[in-house]
Amino acid sequence: MTTVKANLLDYDRKGLRDLFAQLGEKPYRADQVMKWVYHRHVTDFAQMTDVGKALRDKLSDAIEITPPNTLLEKQASDGTYKWLLGMDGRNAIEAVFIPETSRGTLCVSSQIGCGLNCQFCSTGTQGFNRNLSAAEIIGQVWVAAKHLGNVPHHQRKLTNVVMMGMGEPLLNFDNVVTAMSVMRDDLGFGLANKRVTLSTAGLVPMIDKLSESSDVSLAVSLHAPNDELRTELVPLNKKYPIDELLAACARYAARRPRTTITFEYTMLKGVNDQLEHARQLIKLMRRLPAKVNLIPFNPFHGTRFERSDEDVIRAFQKILLDADVLTMVRRTRGDDIDAACGQLKGQVMDRTRRQAEFRRKLEGSVADAA
Repeated sequence: MTTVKANLLDYDRKGLRDLFAQLGEKPYRADQVMKWVYHRHVTDFAQMTDVGKALRDKLSDAIEITPPNTLLEKQASDGTYKWLLGMDGRNAIEAVFIPETSRGTLCVSSQIGCGLNCQFCSTGTQGFNRNLSAAEIIGQVWVAAKHLGNVPHHQRKLTNVVMMGMGEPLLNFDNVVTAMSVMRDDLGFGLANKRVTLSTAGLVPMIDKLSESSDVSLAVSLHAPNDELRTELVPLNKKYPIDELLAACARYAARRPRTTITFEYTMLKGVNDQLEHARQLIKLMRRLPAKVNLIPFNPFHGTRFERSDEDVIRAFQKILLDADVLTMVRRTRGDDIDAACGQLKGQVMDRTRRQAEFRRKLEGSVADAA
């Protein structure tokens, strides 16, 4: 009978120390191995030269270090990288690295597909298969860090991680929190708390739970300034309307001194980009320490939405800035390889029938046009 080995990437420092204790080893041995894995990108115990041979053999028998398999890698004209990473079966996810002059940001997925069905998101049209394990989440960071030659505290090219890829992170709470712990651990990727950001569509109870479990930055996918429109765009709003969501954000900020909540707002032509929407948004933002990130919509095949015109986006921004609401316009990156915000599409063995539903709607609209 084959024994299933534990994947080291599934553990944060505490979990790995506990695992080593079960093997009869001292905690510092777990710390040594973490540095080999995350600082030097070594996955073969035989290469860990400051670990005794007897222990290396023991670890090889009980533990494996298995990052995701890279199926495809693309680089956009602006330097953005996208990796298609194989999961179990025929499933695959995407991770995206965005290089800038002063920082490098990795966008990480938390699920295979997504079950929330936000109307303007390409990922949502694929349906949902399952949550990712902690190893599959932190493994995305490991793959990018190795490719980039990232060395924490020395040659740092990966400075920020955003949980903004495929999936809703708070629906995979425990695995996401474990992975974020490794991201912020000095023996892991050594990122400051504020440089790890979790983005949620607004699961109110889990926002409260997150504030008790992990000190990271919070971003909220708002996309509309009133309940009627937001429910149309983000169906989760029907369960957790804006007032409840903002109250949870205020509680999160109150538990984290000097915290500012980022509100993401995708600019959809003729849908949520009017001056009245800007004025409504101002009233919401005055209720807590907040900043707004305006995101030009990134189109995908079959969508009914269009990107707001540049002058409309800038006028919208000016109204918010004039009202002293810190507002930025996100620069679109990687859209020539479908790596921009809202464009991520992996390979999802859909359990929700959403892919079939989307295809039927698309075929129907094509037939109507003909």
